[in-house]
Amino acid sequence: MKKRTPVSPDVTAALGGQLPAHADLNLLRTFLAVYRAGTFTAAAPALGLSQPTVTAQIRTLEQQTGRELFTRLPRGVRPTALAHELAARTAGPLDALAALESGPEADHATPVHLAGPSELLCVRVLPALGALVADGIQLRVAQGLPEPLLEEMRAGRHDLVIATRRPRGRALESVPLTDEEYLLVAGAGWAERIAAQAAPDDTCGLHAALREVPLVTYADDLPILRRYWRTVFGKQLTTHAAVTVPNLYAVLSAVGAGAGVSVLPRSLCQDHLDSGRLVLLHDPEEPPLNTLFLVQRPGAEANPGVIRVRDTLRRAARDW
Repeated sequence: MKKRTPVSPDVTAALGGQLPAHADLNLLRTFLAVYRAGTFTAAAPALGLSQPTVTAQIRTLEQQTGRELFTRLPRGVRPTALAHELAARTAGPLDALAALESGPEADHATPVHLAGPSELLCVRVLPALGALVADGIQLRVAQGLPEPLLEEMRAGRHDLVIATRRPRGRALESVPLTDEEYLLVAGAGWAERIAAQAAPDDTCGLHAALREVPLVTYADDLPILRRYWRTVFGKQLTTHAAVTVPNLYAVLSAVGAGAGVSVLPRSLCQDHLDSGRLVLLHDPEEPPLNTLFLVQRPGAEANPGVIRVRDTLRRAARDW
């Protein structure tokens, strides 16, 4: 059990003078971890405590403040207005104190934990960060789907996440990073057959011609293809996939080998278009776009490497 550490008068003043004189600094650390994680369970391992201990500490802090800090939900907790105010006042001083306790030698030794979609990481992100690695930044990179990665971030596993949707709630800060354009593509053989039936600017004819062409996708519900059909053709896609593969790299390979058509992000297939291995089937005035968001874990800025990686990615994204 951690020794009780009273909040000094200086820290109390920095927090707006609203804490009781007997407030415990460890309780504030626990509060901030729960606020950022969104659940008592996720905050516990980050603090090195058991879930019942975290629950008890939050209850103690609520008794000291005389106000409820979190509304208990079936899954997690929702911060009250007082919790948002308290987090805004405590985050800076507590993060600064944590950085001091880590010591100046820890700055360069702390890896930056970054996560996002595997294809984007390989094609855009890692090439943009090569110079930072050569300059001493350590990276720990993970790939996955947005919701699991954001849940892991709330549990403290990632410093930065590139997500294909904005995270829900206000505990995680995010900024738009770039817009990804999606393209309808095929290998040369299928492109010739389709072109014989419809001109590239003939949307209705193209839609009809595609009914007889195999569809390649990374998921049985054809998420990207369905969105393209709805946005560009104004139609619901009713055709089932002919080929389902594990990821977009496999989609790219299968389409390039003549398996059928698919919709892919420009970043992934541009080189294949330039070399002629793939053919753009349609160039609509308003192609489907997907906004990518850069999400940063609260408190991660205590590691200077996180700031350097974040700023480098935001600069690089201007040219993506």
